[in-house]
Amino acid sequence: MVTGTRESAFRHKYLPLPPRMAITMSNDEQTPPAPASNPSQSPREQFESAVAKANSGDDNRNVPERTLWQGGYCAKAMYGTWIGSAVVTVLVLVAVALFARGDNAGTIWAIAGAAILLWWCVAIGVYLYRKFSVHYELTTQRFIHQSGLLTRTTDRIEVIDIDDVSFTQGIIQRMLGVGTITITSSDRSHPKLVLYGIDKVPEVATLIDDVRREERRRRSLHIESI
Repeated sequence: MVTGTRESAFRHKYLPLPPRMAITMSNDEQTPPAPASNPSQSPREQFESAVAKANSGDDNRNVPERTLWQGGYCAKAMYGTWIGSAVVTVLVLVAVALFARGDNAGTIWAIAGAAILLWWCVAIGVYLYRKFSVHYELTTQRFIHQSGLLTRTTDRIEVIDIDDVSFTQGIIQRMLGVGTITITSSDRSHPKLVLYGIDKVPEVATLIDDVRREERRRRSLHIESI
């Protein structure tokens, strides 16, 4: 009994293990440990690193840019001016007809006619300038603003830089569906851009805001949850 025990202990201590067991232990010893996350980074830093990595990918650079809306100053935005001008014209003519008497009647009529003509020329000039001097274009990535009649200037605002979109309407404008859109952005050249006389203003303002939110979502810049 003693001899058998010593022989078993000798084999266990000095003889090599079976091949299968030796291979298993060798594989276990060579398996590297799983890499641990960097504990020194805060959640915000980890999020910003992930965003930078996502933005550097090819998916964001290869997204095609599409035009979603084009427009400018709408003639319906001047309807209030036309109505007001017509009312003023009628009142002036009635006043001249009632009070223009004597030798100065011709002079009064001439002055009134010149004033009315000048008023209508100014109103028509303002409309033509607004109609042909501005043009807007909204794409999936940018808002393009062109201004100028003889010399045209083109400015571009990245929709991801747009912070807020609002619109205002008067009483007559609400009846006609036109209004003024105000775009507030972090763009240095145009931190506040005002778009006058936009037709279907609620739909256009909503479209600009939806494109802004979608572009921010696409670039993974929502950080409200942090």
